[in-house]
Amino acid sequence: MAQNSVEVLVGGAVLAGAVAFLAYAGQITGFKSAGESYALSASFRSLEGVSVGSDVRLAGVKIGTVTQVRLNPETYRAETTVAVQRGIEIPDDSAIVIASEGLLGGNFVEVMPGGSPFFFAEGDVIEDTQGAVSIISLLLKFVGGEGGN
Repeated sequence: MAQNSVEVLVGGAVLAGAVAFLAYAGQITGFKSAGESYALSASFRSLEGVSVGSDVRLAGVKIGTVTQVRLNPETYRAETTVAVQRGIEIPDDSAIVIASEGLLGGNFVEVMPGGSPFFFAEGDVIEDTQGAVSIISLLLKFVGGEGGN
């Protein structure tokens, strides 16, 4: 009987550790329930380096995540859905761009706020987009002398 109760206690401790780990992982990754964010869509020519789960930032502060990426077979553009934290209002003349954290860093989605007094609502499409700039292409142009002198 003593062996059985020890096994139950150890199993309970392992289960409690797993629940604590999942809660910690959800907190670190910024996982929030659907009611705490609203969705916006954008279409990019190139989404290089960005995938589902990538950060959406405004002024360097994470305000959301990329929740869906798909290729539009008619326009050959990357259709993207982002979830933005409720309470953060983005002017409806804002731009959304793919930015890089540096030469060795990853890419993220950056919101460049406009000055409009009106704001995007749930499900709106951000029209002003700028896709990823390939560092390799820029270096090849520079080395190849295609600088437009």
